[in-house]
Amino acid sequence: MASSRAHNLYRRRSDREGSPPRGSAGRQTTAARREPSPPVPTPADHALHELMVLSNALLDTRDEGEILRLAMDHIAAAGPYSAEAGYLRVDGDLVPGPRGGQIHAAVDRRVRELAGQDGPVTVPGWPWGRALGLRGLERLHGYLVVTSRSRPTEAERSLLATLVRHTAAALSVAFTDRRQREDARELHRLREERTALQRQLISVAAELGYQRAVHALMADVAASGGGEEAITRALHELTGLPALVEDRFGRLRSWTGPSRPDPYPEPDPVRQDEMLHAVAREVGPVRIKDRLITLVRPHGEMLGVLALVDARGEADVHTVLALEHAATSLARELAHLRNLAEVELRLHRELVDDLLAGTDEASAYARSEAVGHDLHRSHYIVVVQWSNRTAGDSFAHTVGRAASAVGMRSLLTPRSDHVVLVADDRPHARALYEALARETRTRSGTIGVSAPCDSLDDIPHGYQEAQRALEVRRHSREPYGTTFFDELGLYRILGPGNDYRELETFVHEWLGQLIDYDSRHHAAMVETLSRYFDCGGNYDETAESLAIHRSTLRYRLQRIRDISGNDLANVEDRLNLQVATRVWTIVLGGPG
Repeated sequence: MASSRAHNLYRRRSDREGSPPRGSAGRQTTAARREPSPPVPTPADHALHELMVLSNALLDTRDEGEILRLAMDHIAAAGPYSAEAGYLRVDGDLVPGPRGGQIHAAVDRRVRELAGQDGPVTVPGWPWGRALGLRGLERLHGYLVVTSRSRPTEAERSLLATLVRHTAAALSVAFTDRRQREDARELHRLREERTALQRQLISVAAELGYQRAVHALMADVAASGGGEEAITRALHELTGLPALVEDRFGRLRSWTGPSRPDPYPEPDPVRQDEMLHAVAREVGPVRIKDRLITLVRPHGEMLGVLALVDARGEADVHTVLALEHAATSLARELAHLRNLAEVELRLHRELVDDLLAGTDEASAYARSEAVGHDLHRSHYIVVVQWSNRTAGDSFAHTVGRAASAVGMRSLLTPRSDHVVLVADDRPHARALYEALARETRTRSGTIGVSAPCDSLDDIPHGYQEAQRALEVRRHSREPYGTTFFDELGLYRILGPGNDYRELETFVHEWLGQLIDYDSRHHAAMVETLSRYFDCGGNYDETAESLAIHRSTLRYRLQRIRDISGNDLANVEDRLNLQVATRVWTIVLGGPG
């Protein structure tokens, strides 16, 4: 655009000054007869005129790239020259101008070697070449690399120097104008920055006030001893959002605010672990779906999750600040509870150790009441062993957390390679195992459970039963999981270390109802069952050995099924009944 304007300006001025007005040819001819002809402009005058027009166009332009392009496009106004290349100085470096075109490597290298000075340049195909610095008062603005087919005359050199000076002057004006604009923008930016800093100082002062208020509130909550519910209540009051605490398994511990799910959804172990790892990788609270979540991890140990339900995305920096302060208070609260749990664990350990070894009832009952456990109920002894864990305090804490999570009320103590629980109810077949598998992140564990212990004197024997159940499970085809002693059947008496009492217990479990029936009714149901097994289940031989009719035998066998609740057609029941009758006859001496 600037080039076109310069060219048009140049043509208009040339036409105005060098062409006669229309319709005046005759008058000029007449006047020529009377007056002498004006001097004819020389080529030098014409060149100076073109330079003046170009100079005005250069000075009217404020774009440095456009100024360089104009000078290069009209270099012929100064003589028989060609513009080989042009450079602008940008951030201390020489950058080829916007005219484009490939610059010969030797030319580029030579220009940079001149370091701001003028000097000759060798351009292939041109006998004469020179690099001319475009220098202002304060700095070098760039370079013009000019070539010619012949060596320029002094007049042509003078015109070229004039063009260079005018171009440098125009660049100086453009540079000064650009610097002024940049200074103005910088001044405006600094003023905006100062205003922003002032606003920020005001905001920081308000933020500090809010932080002090939140800190004071959470300190008061912690001092009040309200626990998790007091913290979620304070967090809800500060943010207006529902606040909740979950344990590390995703089970709800406390909720304050509206829209509480009822029932609370059962957590998915895999998704819960993925969520915990995702939050742990980030710094500060993390948004997951409609919740803003932070972990409660005093000393790096995962104790739970504190979250705000923010379905509308209303949480701001103040909400995050309140959540972080609440998490800090909750971490102290849970760490305090953990310390109490460690003291309680030591008390439990001492009590359980005495119970497993055998202790007097009065002392045991008093000590159990002191730790909040009722020993007057029937109890089950539970032995837990995990292949990748040593049975120290850490694993004991893990077992205790898992037992509490599945609703088991128990006392526990670690032993050399396992943890022992004294539970006041029969454990669920899989709940404790699954909870421990999530806690330890491995399923390579075994749990043995005793038969019910109806008195404190039964507990040492119950401990042996639980160990027996654990050993049977560990040496089975499926070594990981939970095994109950009262479900071992024949395995209860096949291992080493089984005494007379165990044989009695086994017989009583399988034949007790028949023995009681025989005693009350002076019958011979156990004897009939024993002969039936001795005769290999043959009806005729059994009836003959008992001196009864075949139909009487069939009636007795049906009564045996009804009284005992066992099915003689079931292979496992049949085996246990046959072993029990053998033990009853040979070891225990049969009737009486």
